[in-house]
Amino acid sequence: MPEPYERLRLLWPDHLGLARGKYLPGHTKSETGHCIALFTLGFDREMIPHDGGMFWEGLPDVEARFEDSDSRPGWEPDTSVVIPEITRKGEAVALTPRNVLRSAIEAWESHDMQPMVGIELEAYLFEPDGDGGWQPISTPGAYVYGTGMAVDPKGVIDEIMRISHKVGIPLESVNSEYDNGQFELTLAYRDAMTAADDAFLFKVMAKEIAARHGHMLTFMGKPITDRGGSGLHVNLSMADGEGNNLLVDEDSDDGLSEIARQLTAGMLKHHVGMAALMAPTVNAYKRLKPGSLCGYWANWGYDHRGVTVRVPPARGGATRLEHRMGDGAVSPHQAVATVLTAARLGYEKGYELPEVETKDCIENASTDIVTPPTLRDALDALEADSDLVQAFSPAYVDGFVTVKRAEWERYNSWTSDWEMAEYLPFL
Repeated sequence: MPEPYERLRLLWPDHLGLARGKYLPGHTKSETGHCIALFTLGFDREMIPHDGGMFWEGLPDVEARFEDSDSRPGWEPDTSVVIPEITRKGEAVALTPRNVLRSAIEAWESHDMQPMVGIELEAYLFEPDGDGGWQPISTPGAYVYGTGMAVDPKGVIDEIMRISHKVGIPLESVNSEYDNGQFELTLAYRDAMTAADDAFLFKVMAKEIAARHGHMLTFMGKPITDRGGSGLHVNLSMADGEGNNLLVDEDSDDGLSEIARQLTAGMLKHHVGMAALMAPTVNAYKRLKPGSLCGYWANWGYDHRGVTVRVPPARGGATRLEHRMGDGAVSPHQAVATVLTAARLGYEKGYELPEVETKDCIENASTDIVTPPTLRDALDALEADSDLVQAFSPAYVDGFVTVKRAEWERYNSWTSDWEMAEYLPFL
């Protein structure tokens, strides 16, 4: 049983990857309402009506249902946290990424397989720049794979690590990345839903701990023009009923089973269609470029960081497939559901696996199939991939695409600082 607490904090992921919820001080309820029209909201808080959002039907409620036994220690004083189930009249709401992930897991369970997932996050830690904006933290001696004061001089990441342990979100490793102020934060390998829940809560917690220090931790994919981007990598394996790793075949030349090849083929077959769901912002496509080691090409390789599906060198029970396209800003539940769905289509449909990548993937790759160049093109590609849409969730995709097209149009009509600096002095 959870320890006594003064209040319960509900947190659950929406279609934008934001953490919606409520505080329930001294609560006695097991559910609370949220307006279903929040699924029509963009980041600008404008409502973009679509069928699932029930905008024209009076903006009714969905239920956020939970059990006290599902609550866990929070990072705020005297506060427990719970991720509720989102339903309407007792039925799962298709517009929530967590419900889509549940369906994706159940589809694998129908094949007597349990998806296991490990999530790697990348993020930049910013500090105030003294002029009302933000800049990467000042770390004159920073270097990749750094730890301690050299890369975290004010101990912000250190506190995030300590609080994460305290609230039961297991970190496997933490280190600085290639660029100043950027960190990699790897969570423990767990069943797919638990892994996604952990990553979702970790992102909320880490940003709030940073804010306590007057800093900003951002998972935005490309926050700085001339520095590397931040991704969310999904490491995937499948377990049978006894917990055995089904990606393993010790008799094959590379130690990989036929199931591992089928999963890889599915992720590559739907590479273009997956992009909008894995990289769901305008900004994300500034990261998805050649030479960025980010999942740009539809390719796979052995211990090759330039491919989209990397096969790490570990074998036996640690055998896994690492999908590297995900943008740092993507909802973990949405990302995991997308990868599981594309992989399942490979298993069910028997797609042909392309040849392994042997080129550098800095300037050259063995395929010309790449991620779309913009969010607009990615949304078009998603809608065109009817097999992926049908297997993922047509209702979710309809609402997601509607809101994201409005996001693209806002961006496309906005006069940016770059345009002002480039043209105003001359035109």
